[in-house]
Amino acid sequence: MSVGEEVRTEQDRPQQSLGTAAARNLATTTKSAPQMQEISSRWLLRMLPWVNVQGGTYRVNRRLSYAVGDGRVTFVKTGDRVEVIPAELRELPALRSYEDDDVLSELARRCRQREFPPGSVIASFGAQADEVYLLAHGRVEKVGTGPYGDDAVLGVLADGAYFGDQALLDPDAIWEYTARAATACTVLVLPRQDVEQVAERTDALREHLQEQRAIPSQRTNKYGEKVIDLAAGHEGEPDIPHTFVDYDASPREYELSIAQTVLRIHTRVADLYNQPMNQTEQQIRLTVEALKERQEHELVNNREFGLLNNCEYDQRLQPHDGVPSPDDLDELLSRRRGTKLLLAHPRAISAIGRELNKRGLVPETIEMGGNRIPTWRGVPIYPCNKIPVTSERTTSIIAMRTGEADQGVIGLQQAGIPDEIEPSLSVRFMGINEQSVIKYLVTAYYSAAVLVLDALGVLENVEIGRWR
Repeated sequence: MSVGEEVRTEQDRPQQSLGTAAARNLATTTKSAPQMQEISSRWLLRMLPWVNVQGGTYRVNRRLSYAVGDGRVTFVKTGDRVEVIPAELRELPALRSYEDDDVLSELARRCRQREFPPGSVIASFGAQADEVYLLAHGRVEKVGTGPYGDDAVLGVLADGAYFGDQALLDPDAIWEYTARAATACTVLVLPRQDVEQVAERTDALREHLQEQRAIPSQRTNKYGEKVIDLAAGHEGEPDIPHTFVDYDASPREYELSIAQTVLRIHTRVADLYNQPMNQTEQQIRLTVEALKERQEHELVNNREFGLLNNCEYDQRLQPHDGVPSPDDLDELLSRRRGTKLLLAHPRAISAIGRELNKRGLVPETIEMGGNRIPTWRGVPIYPCNKIPVTSERTTSIIAMRTGEADQGVIGLQQAGIPDEIEPSLSVRFMGINEQSVIKYLVTAYYSAAVLVLDALGVLENVEIGRWR
């Protein structure tokens, strides 16, 4: 290059052929279908057996049972002061179905707040049980004597639990275990003496407690059901017992819940922009995906029929060390026969994997729908991001036995509804308004039912943020 000759860059050279930007105006691009990040695996909807419900209601008939009123107690916190909601005292078996709110309010006012530091003894084995403890916050271990004389943890209680409730019905009751604070605990204490004082001047409460004391005298099995009298192993010609199977006179009924939305599409879009993809079909597809995500969320979290809210108290477990250890998973599986699946948040599954790695354990996996699903004791652990994770980085793990034949958990739906595109899911044309907007009503009907109480179990307050 001689001195003074201009250096011409590629940008300075004249264009010699048609550019790609202009060529795209004449080309048909290859497009993807509309994508949606909200779509998840939805294993609960896929693995839950669905039962067709005619008439929109499913009734669960069970044997007569006296074991009711054993839920969780709710509290109100004002500063450092904690109070029990009076109506929540009905969760105590001795006060189940008691209707006088004024009396419950007086009992709630008589509850005394106490604080227990970690490691302190709340109640001692063999001592007289004359107080009911309502656990507002913290973790309490039930400690008993093992077969070789050492201490054994019989169970762990957490927020909302209660213990010592037998004191309200049995004046001679004693503590069959030692209650020890595993963490700092806030407890409300209701002395039996206070309950007796209120009962002395309240005929309704006194009669109610007498009725509750009479229930154990009616022979029941370990599940609280009225026993079926049988004879076995006899010889000769003894009198064979007479019996009958008594049913619950007020069985629970599950009504189908609903999720709906109105999808709107302008006729100009539906008429002119349908190539290469149908705009109406794509709009409906993505709306249905969002509806199914909400459906799975409701099946897990709904207050009426959601799995987390319908698990019985004695089927709720607390991890012994906070993290989801193999021992906790074994305890969860041991609470029911034939557990078919476990549901856990993906971060909880990661925490399970860390605990298995610490012990040098490698979980088996199974092939399911093109995915490798981890298992524990042969039970698959399916991810479910609808299980909530709290701000304290704790979550729950759900265990289920499923199917009508196994008296498990079932999904409820009603097939054959008008304009149905899937069982129990319809897209109904609602007309065109004056602005040329087409409207479609997209509806899903669903619910879930627990046929037998031990079909559903939950491992609660699982820590997912511990790395050591």
